[in-house]
Parts: sequence; C-alpha cells; structure tokens
Amino acid sequence: MGFLHNLKITLEMIKWEHSIFALPFALCGAMLAAGGVPAWHQLAWIVVAMVSARSAAMAFNRLADASIDAANPRTATRALPAGVLTPAFVATFVLISCGIFVLAASQLNRLTLWLSPVALAVVLLYSYAKRFTRWSHLFLGFALGIAPAAAWIAVRGSLDPRILLLTAAVTFWVGGFDVIYACQDYDFDCGRGLHSLPRHLGIHWALWIARAFHLVMLGLLVALVVAFGLGKIAMLGVLAVAALLAYEHSLVRHDDLSKLNAAFFTMNGVISVVFFVFVAGDVLMKR
Repeated sequence: MGFLHNLKITLEMIKWEHSIFALPFALCGAMLAAGGVPAWHQLAWIVVAMVSARSAAMAFNRLADASIDAANPRTATRALPAGVLTPAFVATFVLISCGIFVLAASQLNRLTLWLSPVALAVVLLYSYAKRFTRWSHLFLGFALGIAPAAAWIAVRGSLDPRILLLTAAVTFWVGGFDVIYACQDYDFDCGRGLHSLPRHLGIHWALWIARAFHLVMLGLLVALVVAFGLGKIAMLGVLAVAALLAYEHSLVRHDDLSKLNAAFFTMNGVISVVFFVFVAGDVLMKR
C-alpha cells in the first residue's frame, strides 16, 4: 500500500493528466505521416512513449527544482519540499518512466530507438534552462515541440522537414503560455536570480512577448496547412486556435493574474484537442 500511495502522490505531483497538452499535436504528426489513421500498434506505442516521456520529464523537474520549490511560497507544499515523497522514490519513478519510453521506442522502429536517448536528454535537461537563460520558455517549448516530429518518425521511420513546422509551432505555443505562467513567480525569480522573461522585461512586456509567440505559432500553423496541402477544415482549425488564444490572453493582464490557472490549464488543453480534431477531420476527408 505504501508504494501505491507514493505512486498516486507522484502522479498527482507531475499532473500526468496534462499529457493532453502535447499528445494531440503528436497525434497530428502521426496522422499526417500516415495520411490517415496509423496502425493501432503504432498509435498505442506513441501514446505510451508520450506519457512516459512527459512523466519522466516532470518528475525529474521536481527533483531538479526541489530546493527552489521549497523556497517559493507558491510551491513549498509540493510533495518533495513538503517531505511527502523521498528523492529516492521520485528518482526511481524517473528511471522507470525512461525505461518505459525506451521500450516504446524499440517497439516502433529502429530510428525511434536510436533517437530515444536524444529525446530523453531534451525533455529532461530543459529543467536547468532557467538557471542560465531568460529564454528558458522556448527550451520547454522545444521539449514538447519534438512530439509531432517524433510521432512522424514513429510512423514513417524517417523525417520529413515539413513536420518541423508543427514542431516550431508547438515550441512557440508552449513558450508563450509558459511566459504567462512564469508571471506569477516574478517577485520570487527576481529575488532568487532565476531567469525568465517576466523577470528581465517585467510582466507587462512579458505578456506582449507571449502574444508575439502565439502569433508566430499561428503563422506556422498556416504554413503547415499549405505545406501538406490540407484544406478548409484544417484552416478552420487554425482560426479556432486563434480565437481560443485570443480568449486565453484576455484572461490575464499585467495587473491581474487571478485567472492565470484557467488560462494555463484549461485553455491549453482545449487548444491542442481542437486543433487535432480539425486536422484529423481534414486528413480523413481526403482519403
């Protein structure tokens, strides 16, 4: 019971249900690669790989940031700084999650297996970016942005440069909402010497950078639709994403961050699912 209890707390700590942020974009990559619905074993192992990689990354992030979280009033009650979980248990969880990811990669094709250590390095090491660069938000974005390219490789066993448009789009999408999320730690980051755009530019200008990131994302999504010869349904998906992003940004102001959690957790899950539905519908209509 002790193990199951600790596992439950770990899953709550890493918010594993938020795997939905990047998973729909990975599924977009898989469907574009297959020109329809990929083989079921490919889909299953892609999902396993995505969830295990994100689980490893989030748990590793909690380990890497344990001392920082302990000093931050907003995060001091998290499982590790509060002493609810031991570093040894979380480290074991990270290793097991990494092992499951490598297993999933091995079940897809040779190239996914060869690239699995590179993918793990990207998703694990982003945790240290905020210690040396204000652009750490884009490091996190890239860690999630590799998902659609990885899914393409999982289906095709090779890489088409066109799918990198979706990688770039996800990078700027995640980077933008991470800038918004970082605004709540402005005072702490300033006092601790951690790097973020809010800390270096102030919350007002950081929110404008987040808007700019999301405009770049929309431009990349349009380029993706054109590059793959998708149609009106996919373009409607881009317009839906634009409307949802506009609403997300309306929820936060530099002098009022009270609705930040709604903007971060709810809207971003909706955005990724909506875009997937429209792209999947477009791809299937062309079959």
